[in-house]
Amino acid sequence: MDDSSNKLSPRKQQAQQTRQKLLIAAKETFLENGFQKTTIAQIIKKANTGYGTAYVYFKNKDQLFIVLMEDLMNQFYEIAELPFKPTSKLEAYDSIKKQVRLFLTLAVNERKMMLIVKEAIGVSPEIDQKWYMIRERFIHRISLDIKYAQINSLAKRQLDPTLAARGWYYSNEMFLWELVNNENKYSIDDIIHNLTSIYTSGLYE
Repeated sequence: MDDSSNKLSPRKQQAQQTRQKLLIAAKETFLENGFQKTTIAQIIKKANTGYGTAYVYFKNKDQLFIVLMEDLMNQFYEIAELPFKPTSKLEAYDSIKKQVRLFLTLAVNERKMMLIVKEAIGVSPEIDQKWYMIRERFIHRISLDIKYAQINSLAKRQLDPTLAARGWYYSNEMFLWELVNNENKYSIDDIIHNLTSIYTSGLYE
């Protein structure tokens, strides 16, 4: 299979490289300084690009950070979108427990970047809105898994799948931030066991 990048004109290849240089420099600068203390000038200097060139790709540091945040969240999406086709409550429990472990472990492994995400959400309306959209995508995905379980007579049909998904997501997000902030007094194994047990006991027949 041909590499699609080889089909790009030299100018477009250079544009891709410049954009990537800016993103790499931005991530390094955000990790060094945090969101609020990082400036677009610092990023441009680290990327060794001209001001005019940089603003062709990103109008401000918020836009740069949103791309980095989306790249990170795509790793979480891969977990959320793992195949979910249980044929029993036990299979559902095992699958959900695996997803929770992967989800929370990834958050801990990406602690430094997640802390900057939290900081950015608190000070940038644009990033806060993007986080809302990310959250809604997760909730929608969870609701599809719940609907699947209901259709296959595994989950209680009287429960609203979207409301149940919303409650499940917020529970996971709460523990995610506690783990990222090192605020939690419980082990990750205890959190995973209790979260999964409460959820499956309440939702599944």
